[in-house]
Amino acid sequence: MARLLYAILLGIVGAGIVHISVLFLLPTLSERDAWSRLAEAADLYVMVPADGSDGSQPVVEAPDPEFRAIVCRFDLEDGPMRVKGAGSVPFWSASIYDRSGQNVYNFNDHTAEGGKLDFVVVTPAQMIDMRKDLPAELASSIFVEADIGEGMVVVRSFVPDDSWAKTIVTYLGAVSCSPQS
Repeated sequence: MARLLYAILLGIVGAGIVHISVLFLLPTLSERDAWSRLAEAADLYVMVPADGSDGSQPVVEAPDPEFRAIVCRFDLEDGPMRVKGAGSVPFWSASIYDRSGQNVYNFNDHTAEGGKLDFVVVTPAQMIDMRKDLPAELASSIFVEADIGEGMVVVRSFVPDDSWAKTIVTYLGAVSCSPQS
């Protein structure tokens, strides 16, 4: 019976030590989310490589080697945000995340008109205003209505083999992320 009580007491003390350790590590770990790492790497509306291929700290710890990705932070308080790319690649996809990293919307070149990367992220209120007077340059854009304030957009492109690597890097380097007035 004494051994059982000793094992239970040892288990409770061990669990307490683990619990306290986790509580002390929590502030350190919570500051290393994707939003914080991206905020250190670049300002709002600046596309940066997600894998750190430009020498910066990677935003994504274990990127897929078959894909290249870029990421941009935005704030819809500044107005709608537009992402636009020129040219074509074998495959691209775009994902919109809120500040906490929850996926809000995603799509790829198969769902975009003509496979062109051109979309605008708006809040529901901004969408109502846009419908009243849609600028001509946005007529062919995809509109993504997202009820978020701040967020991130990730654009990925598939690299089928090494011969495509330079084309993919050039394509992603020309993608813009900008607020629309």
